[in-house]
Amino acid sequence: MKILITGGTGLIGSALISHLLTDYQVTVISRNPQRAIQRLGSQVHVIRSLDEVTDISDYFAVINLQGEGIADKRWSSRQKLRIEQSRWNITRQLTEAIQAAAQPPQVFISGSAIGYYGAQGNTPVTEATKVEKDDFAHHLCAEWERLALAAESEQTRVCIVRTGVVLAPKGGALQKMLPPYLLGLGGPLGDGKQGFSWIQLDDMVGIILLLLANENTRGIYNATAPHPVEQREFSKTVAKVLRKSHFMRVPAWALKLMLGEMSHMLLTGQLVIPERLQQAGYQFKYPNVEAALKRCLLPPS
Repeated sequence: MKILITGGTGLIGSALISHLLTDYQVTVISRNPQRAIQRLGSQVHVIRSLDEVTDISDYFAVINLQGEGIADKRWSSRQKLRIEQSRWNITRQLTEAIQAAAQPPQVFISGSAIGYYGAQGNTPVTEATKVEKDDFAHHLCAEWERLALAAESEQTRVCIVRTGVVLAPKGGALQKMLPPYLLGLGGPLGDGKQGFSWIQLDDMVGIILLLLANENTRGIYNATAPHPVEQREFSKTVAKVLRKSHFMRVPAWALKLMLGEMSHMLLTGQLVIPERLQQAGYQFKYPNVEAALKRCLLPPS
């Protein structure tokens, strides 16, 4: 069976594809096909754009992971537009192709993020939590999800994956966090009481594989570990795993000065529970943050 993937060269996509290749023929959309083949291997078929797909009916599934990194640059008006359009445009195009197909793909898995929930303090949230927020992250995710859910039909089930902070041995958010900890200068952001909802990369891949295979799954799923922590607890655990001191604190005013509006995302948070994944029977390999960080930061024993 064939699978079409956007964002296949990213952190999640490249890890996922290595698992898919044993059972599926994988096609990846990439603006740089040569670099994509170097990263993913010659078994992957790479095309430059969705325009090269003559009939999306050829695919059993579509997995949409494309998007400009939300924390890569300061949120200027121009950068916010880039972040939005990098997600919304491809999702709209995929949905329209699925809607127009005579025999559309059986499943459309599309990304989103826990930024959908906005600041929630210490109140745990699930997929059933009603949200009315007026910040950039919520607006971004709400429209992204709306565009994907429009592909839902009797023939195509749609699964939306609200992803937490992905912890990986290489790349991603964790690698960007590490330098001060490696120097013994680690510490919480702001007061550190904000919720920090995370997911280990192996579980992120496992979740997508479950949604791909389980015909009873559809709708919204929180791709987060079942035990979120406060940010200060996460920070303390990183230092513990690395055996480094943990005494510095990054004050809120410094983050606001450095990052502007983006700092709001780091200084507020959510305790996100993957209720629907647990109901679907997903068994987490790394439900607790210390084990997840050891998997990412320490050599295999």
